[in-house]
Amino acid sequence: MTTSTNTPLKQSMGAQQLRTLSATLAAIAPAFDATAFLACALEGLDQLSLMQRVRRASEAIVAASLAMDGYEAVLPMLMEAAPKLGSGFVSLVAPDYVSQYGRHAFERSMDALKFFTRYSTSEFAVRTFLRDDTLRALDIMQGWSQDADAAVRRLACEGCRPRLPWSFRLRMIEQSPELAAPILDNLRADASLYVRKSVANHLNDVTKSHPAWVLERAALWGVENAHTRWIVRHALRTLLKQGNPQALAMLGAETAPEIIVGKFEVTPGQIILGETLTVACQLSSTAPGPQKLLIHHRIGYVRQNQATTAKVFKLKEVTLEPGQHIAFERRQQIRDFTTRTHYAGRHQVELIVNGQLVAQSFFDLLR
Repeated sequence: MTTSTNTPLKQSMGAQQLRTLSATLAAIAPAFDATAFLACALEGLDQLSLMQRVRRASEAIVAASLAMDGYEAVLPMLMEAAPKLGSGFVSLVAPDYVSQYGRHAFERSMDALKFFTRYSTSEFAVRTFLRDDTLRALDIMQGWSQDADAAVRRLACEGCRPRLPWSFRLRMIEQSPELAAPILDNLRADASLYVRKSVANHLNDVTKSHPAWVLERAALWGVENAHTRWIVRHALRTLLKQGNPQALAMLGAETAPEIIVGKFEVTPGQIILGETLTVACQLSSTAPGPQKLLIHHRIGYVRQNQATTAKVFKLKEVTLEPGQHIAFERRQQIRDFTTRTHYAGRHQVELIVNGQLVAQSFFDLLR
């Protein structure tokens, strides 16, 4: 579900995709009014965001299916269409339709979301049912977490993430993460990387409000299993960037680094927006034995009021033998994002090893 960097993401859900959807549905159900669908779906399309376009398409299905026998007639049509639509953003329309117009048929609709996620993803749509009846939905999703299909197992975890991007927060699970624990436990050593990424992201969400709970869960799971170890490492990434001692210890980096920083350079010293920064580092181990090092750099981004906001980036994870040297660099383009606007000023750059500040530099951003 991607598009090129030069094309707005919403264009991947444009008029062409909507016409294809309309034609596909009309071929399945002659009572489906393709003209009414397009009249609704295309109105003001340029002004709509990506997810607004998905929602508009759901509304257009209602307008086009007035001659059909309601939800129970529309749903089979969408299920037949799903394998024919590919995995682009248009495939989100069927799950979204279910989330908006199938809430009266809880079990039937949840089963439909399970079906649709094999061709797309129902992670956004299922959250409506979680919000309506959290415990009932979680009970169904716990069963999904043991499904043979990795896409269904992922839905069980991703759908109940407390802070899923592009969606509303699930406040009940955010406040009580143990509600989703049976799902996470079932997936803690999943063979699918697709599923493991979801488990790690779910737990990382929880670290924002309940870090101790995540650390306790990770300790309970242990890291002997390679799949579980992968999940724990990625789940603790926010805590590791914060230098949390328990998180560092869990990954074997609990001790203060015994190192000499031979070089820590940020070049060029002055850049303009859009240019690339290079962070270069040389380290030497002075420890008497092998030591695990988790290496990050932290940039203090200048805000509009000239205060700063810190952002931490992972550089490297390595085990150094006594006397061993290591050199590496990271290139990073300084450009604006929807989530970050850059302002002129001096930006401090700090080298963090095992949660400890070991070197500092800076660059000046000119605008």
